[in-house]
Amino acid sequence: MTLGLSISSAIIIGMAIVLLVMLGLWLVQRRTNDAGVVDVGWAALLGVLAVWYAAALDGSVPRRFVIAALAAIWSFRLAWYLFVDRVMPDGEDGRYQAIRRNWASNIQTFFFIFFLAQGLLDWLLAMVFLIAILNPTPGLAWSDHAAIAVWLIAVVGESVADLQLRRFRRQADNKGAVCREGLWRYSRHPNYFFEWLHWWTYVLFAVGSDHAWITLAAPALMLFLILKVTGIPPTEARAIESRGDAYREYQRTTSALIPWFPKDARR
Repeated sequence: MTLGLSISSAIIIGMAIVLLVMLGLWLVQRRTNDAGVVDVGWAALLGVLAVWYAAALDGSVPRRFVIAALAAIWSFRLAWYLFVDRVMPDGEDGRYQAIRRNWASNIQTFFFIFFLAQGLLDWLLAMVFLIAILNPTPGLAWSDHAAIAVWLIAVVGESVADLQLRRFRRQADNKGAVCREGLWRYSRHPNYFFEWLHWWTYVLFAVGSDHAWITLAAPALMLFLILKVTGIPPTEARAIESRGDAYREYQRTTSALIPWFPKDARR
């Protein structure tokens, strides 16, 4: 059973949810001087939108339920990890501290636009949930089972990478060192790799829909953001500042994104 809303109504309400949440988080940021809450909100809103579209729109009942459940689990796990890793520790994340220094007196205007932009990104990415939910193929096809398999690999991989990095950072002897443990031996950013892989889940769920090709935009956009904008570039710039030559050697010997065997450091 669904709310039976039209697609346009569901999308408009989805946008309203995003704007209200991001406005609220911007106000929290003003009070706490910690912009890290935007990362938590960005992750959590994706799960909220997936559940909303599954509840509001018609479609195959098994597929709607599975998509909403998988998207919510991925989303809320990531949001909780970001809350524990970036918001709860003392001090604002280094990225946002640098932005505060650069924008100074105009910082609240910048953050207002930035928070709303993150919400807009959520709203756009959530279109892949909507398209997959509206897939008219009855029941669960082979592509749906493949989607579940990809989701499982992606979520387990991202969770393991996050836990390995957290464990490494909590050991006092590792302060200032480069994490090369577990998945981090084969990729400098295994968490980003599995986050990107996760978006292929909904491409597979959409197989059979007239608009399935649109869902390819999600993994393409995420790959661009990871490689060129908010992912690897600022993360590695801070890593070089804090770890210097040790991180430069890590760059020379270890794949940036796709896990692969490390190169010989002596070359």
